[in-house]
Amino acid sequence: MAGKKTGHHKVLVATFLASPVLLVGGVVVLIFVVLIAALGLGGTPSSRPSTPSGSSPGATLLAEPIGQAPSALALKEIPPSFLAILEQAAVGNGVCKFSWTVLAGVASVESDFGLSTLPGVRSGANFAGAEGPMQFEPATFAAYDTPVPPGGISPPSPYDPPDAIYAAARLFCANGVNTDLSQAIFTYNHSYAYVAQVEAAAASFASSSSDISVTIANTAADYIGVPYVWGGSSPSTGFDCSGLAQWVYGAAGIAIPRTATAQYLAGPPVSASSIVPGDLVFFGLVANPEPPYAEHVGIYIGNNEMVDAPHTGAAVRIDHFDPVLGANWGGLYFIGATAPWQVA
Repeated sequence: MAGKKTGHHKVLVATFLASPVLLVGGVVVLIFVVLIAALGLGGTPSSRPSTPSGSSPGATLLAEPIGQAPSALALKEIPPSFLAILEQAAVGNGVCKFSWTVLAGVASVESDFGLSTLPGVRSGANFAGAEGPMQFEPATFAAYDTPVPPGGISPPSPYDPPDAIYAAARLFCANGVNTDLSQAIFTYNHSYAYVAQVEAAAASFASSSSDISVTIANTAADYIGVPYVWGGSSPSTGFDCSGLAQWVYGAAGIAIPRTATAQYLAGPPVSASSIVPGDLVFFGLVANPEPPYAEHVGIYIGNNEMVDAPHTGAAVRIDHFDPVLGANWGGLYFIGATAPWQVA
């Protein structure tokens, strides 16, 4: 639950209950009833994953790339419209970028993705005053509810999924999600049991892509901000598009050719509908170049986004594209994808 109070309807998360102040002989006596067993405070979480040191907006979490493809469990449990908002809010909140699975873990634990009929999810408030699918206290929601996101309503409402999910994403950014994931979750709802439950749910919603492909996508995100330099092939000199791809794959111990066309021809090809984080995606001057010729290459990170070195005057960044053969992207056309990590 997002707010100063602690409350949750799926696990036993207790609040601190304070008795009235008793004045006895001029001495103030405070009687606190602390439900330690339920809350889990005073100890350490049984499992706290390490987060990347020196990470920045656009870095990755839970050993997964930004926008990691949904697992079969995620596709089964999360309503499609709700899933789309989770994916969009994690990278499009205007503050920072992080894995949508974090928001999915919170939504699962807090409200079963808005499907729960318990008090406070669709109307009213729960026993701790929390409202909506992300279980915001009113004051906390008001601090993060603008600007109104795509599909949101005006004035924003904690019961409206786009409004609530984008507000939660902004709150996670403010709480340092890219610096210390576990602490950011703990700040959302002060319980170590809650942290463990959210992290477990988040991990279950990520696809089981190869560890190598995940490493490649994560590594690509590490170089966001490195200047574009034509012919550049290292962080110290700068990158062009194929130089970035070769360097990132090389860091994973995989040798690929130097130029975009050679990388495209080296394969192995994957269908547009089967692209996973870590794959290379290619663009040409025409939709179906003959002979095959690639003008640009990026490294797919999920959510229809790639890390790429776009052009002179820019830096390595995240770009959105439509993974449909022949789709236009900045005057170029998406021509295909390959997965060199599959034959490593």
